[in-house]
Amino acid sequence: QVQLVESGGGLVQPGGSLRLSCTASGSIFTINAMGWYRQTPGKQRELVAAITSGGSTNYADSVKGRFTISRDNAKNTVYLQMNSLKPEDTAVYYCNANLWDTRATRRDYWGQGTQVTVSS
Repeated sequence: QVQLVESGGGLVQPGGSLRLSCTASGSIFTINAMGWYRQTPGKQRELVAAITSGGSTNYADSVKGRFTISRDNAKNTVYLQMNSLKPEDTAVYYCNANLWDTRATRRDYWGQGTQVTVSS
């Protein structure tokens, strides 16, 4: 069993900042890429940012220059620092991890989601 637990969402005013965290635990052998996705009602889940085990990053155009993804491999944790937040960043944010578990199975795991609301 593998679990991803997210934290750090909440309500923030436009222009403000939030930091999301996600920690993976359980029967993990090694974690490949980790990332953050977001979803709003009626829309498909979209990639926000991703990071490989080696530290290479990828960002959605809409968040480049404002969001920063990082990870602590020793803690199996990925972070998303979100600055200059806009109302259109409002969404449920989901953590994703692509990993090999201790049964030699590779698959994607998802967190439960954390709400981010940007509003004055």
